[in-house]
Amino acid sequence: MLGKLAQQQDANVLVGFDKADDAGVYQIAPDNALVQTVDFFTPVVDDPYTFGQIAAVNALSDVYAMGGRPLSALAMVCFPEKGELEILERILAGGLSKMMEAKCTVIGGHSIRDPEIKFGYAVTGTIHPQRVLTNSGAKPGDILLFTKALGTGVISTAIKKQTAQQAWIDAAIASMTTLNRDAAEVIASGDFEVHAMTDVTGFGLIGHGREMALGSGVSLEFTASKVPLLPGALECVRAGHIPGGLKANREFAECVVEYDAQIDEERKTLLYDPQTAGGLLISVAAAHASKLTSALQSKKVPAVEIGRVLAKGHKAIIVK
Repeated sequence: MLGKLAQQQDANVLVGFDKADDAGVYQIAPDNALVQTVDFFTPVVDDPYTFGQIAAVNALSDVYAMGGRPLSALAMVCFPEKGELEILERILAGGLSKMMEAKCTVIGGHSIRDPEIKFGYAVTGTIHPQRVLTNSGAKPGDILLFTKALGTGVISTAIKKQTAQQAWIDAAIASMTTLNRDAAEVIASGDFEVHAMTDVTGFGLIGHGREMALGSGVSLEFTASKVPLLPGALECVRAGHIPGGLKANREFAECVVEYDAQIDEERKTLLYDPQTAGGLLISVAAAHASKLTSALQSKKVPAVEIGRVLAKGHKAIIVK
């Protein structure tokens, strides 16, 4: 749909909606640019406070994925007319707690009546125009790192069906309430040759990998056995707890994927799992990969190597 819209001509737009990137970037000075993003969704957990936290972490993530630093946020609320206001208060409080942790100031927002609860933020950050990390700079020979485990989509579906084990819920919540700030700060230190970065959210690892591959004019190779999975993720797939978003992701993106090995169907399925507040997919020069991995892990970011960047082949994604 966006491709059908007129393209505005503005030299200050460094990253616009035509790039299929995580956030927009608009230059306001020779040494400064705004990073802008918006994200909101329906509850993925039962506890209102935790839902607010997750929504905030998810909204902030797109700024971190560009290498930026979040500054301010506007809350967006959809809430039932006859809903319990204590629930809304807890959602707002949870979101504010993560915004405060990120040192991002909530300066306002907007609310409407809606039968279904929805919550999120529009976030504005800053970045130096020469240090913007997009999803379209990956180079053949790069190593692909990933900073979180997959599985929040299927586990959230199991939560809604009241079949998720508490240990699975705890692990998923811990992941979804962890900011990508520490990883972004390590990468932004300038000590590593990072060519491209994106956060893995609603389109799943394959979907966001597809955008990186097509935008960069390369192919990505993922080693399925190296991709970290949350506890309970495989069990959720086996039990049939497949979210609609996963099915849509697979229907859309599997045409660009070549499976170069015998891979368990459950693990294959999870490569398309839509993530909430997911990890960063990083394309880094091979010579810097080990150093960056160690630096991330020293900050308690569980970064692992999950693949590499290849010259463009007949398929955008290869899974082995």
